[in-house]
Amino acid sequence: MKSATANRRMTLLVMRDAQHSVKQIHLSKPLMIAVPAAAVLSLSGLVLALQAHSSQVVSQLEQKVTLENMKNLQLQSSVNSREQSIERLQNEIIKLSSQAKDMQQKMEHVDELEQQLQQFIDKHSTSMSTDDSTDKVSSLSWDASEHVGGEFIAVHENEMLDLAQETKDDFQEMQELLKTMESQVPHTLKKAQETQTQISGNPTLWPTTSTVMTSSFGYRTDPFTGKAAFHAGIDIAGENGGPVYAAGAGKVVTAEESGARGRYVIIEHPNGLQTWYMHLSKIQVDVGDSVDKGEQIALLGSTGRSTGPHLHFQVVKKDKPVNPLPYIRSANSEYN
Repeated sequence: MKSATANRRMTLLVMRDAQHSVKQIHLSKPLMIAVPAAAVLSLSGLVLALQAHSSQVVSQLEQKVTLENMKNLQLQSSVNSREQSIERLQNEIIKLSSQAKDMQQKMEHVDELEQQLQQFIDKHSTSMSTDDSTDKVSSLSWDASEHVGGEFIAVHENEMLDLAQETKDDFQEMQELLKTMESQVPHTLKKAQETQTQISGNPTLWPTTSTVMTSSFGYRTDPFTGKAAFHAGIDIAGENGGPVYAAGAGKVVTAEESGARGRYVIIEHPNGLQTWYMHLSKIQVDVGDSVDKGEQIALLGSTGRSTGPHLHFQVVKKDKPVNPLPYIRSANSEYN
């Protein structure tokens, strides 16, 4: 029995150094196996615990990294979106500035035209000249849709701010110009209309297709009595039924028949002028009608105190007959 028990025991020799004696420690064999096993198990558990902890830490770090990456992506997306917005804004500012410049040029052109219109009115409202004059104003036109190029030069934020302020100033100037035009153009238009009415109403058109004069304005021998008499207009010979035209635009104030004048029409024009058309075969307008220069108003005839088909045409200024020829002289007129 003692031998079997000895076999289950193990002896450990502990040697500190040569000067000390050797110590013997007797341990049972199961204990010698259990202690290392326990140590191995403890180390294994510690390793597993450390591994689990490290895995948890790694997982948390991975989550943080993922969140940071997402934030970075969102930030990058936001930065890209902001850059795109800034670029769009810059393009819009450039486009707006270009439109402002173009609009300003057009408005300056309109202002020049308005000044020319005013000069035209001032000129013709005094002289009442019938000569046509055309003022041509050249202006640049452009199309920004194609055929462009040039070196790329980056635009800085300060430059865009300056451009935006300049565009704002341009629009402010245009608003002021619009206010001025808004107050001036109606007055100018009214004067233009009045001038146009005066020009079109000025009796300058030869009233018949025939240009043969048979009697002039002033004193003459009366064709019926043979005595000296005053002739208040001119006589224009023509074919019976030929057209008679209004020498100027105006309003018909008389359209009737009398013994001496026959059928006759009186048209009232601006500046106290009237034109009289006598010895008509037919009247084609009524009292109150507004007629344009050159509009047919009657047919030539020989009614009333007349020796043959002709038109007696006279101009009355402020109730006094005046010589019609300074108004309607035709380059092709003939006098018999």
